[in-house]
Amino acid sequence: MADTLYSAAILRLKLAGEGAHRLPAPTASATRVSPVCGSKIIADVALADGRISAVALDAARACTLGQAAAAVAAERAVGADAASLAATRTALADFLGKRAEAAPDGWAAFAPARAHRARHPSILLPLDAIIAALAAAG
Repeated sequence: MADTLYSAAILRLKLAGEGAHRLPAPTASATRVSPVCGSKIIADVALADGRISAVALDAARACTLGQAAAAVAAERAVGADAASLAATRTALADFLGKRAEAAPDGWAAFAPARAHRARHPSILLPLDAIIAALAAAG
């Protein structure tokens, strides 16, 4: 499992996503914890005209997959609105759950996790945290 699930691409993303990245003055923040593994991610968002103008994810207490997913989510979220982020989350969940063949743009490195259903919540956690922060912003 480790050889395929924790590929070099995932480990590179993990290094980019690990740590406590926070915004100095976010519009809103939200915390999400995975019920499966206990990974915790805090999302800060700044908004302009209903779109994310800046995002930071504190993934210091997240697992390897959560930290890797945080790197992708942080990169992809800027410019998104709530609807497009929710659509990305749905597409990623469908891809991981083998209900769709293609990964959303930027998420293909997580293909090996499709065979490990228990890991899916950790990968979705950063998107869940950002969506919760958007909801908190109103």
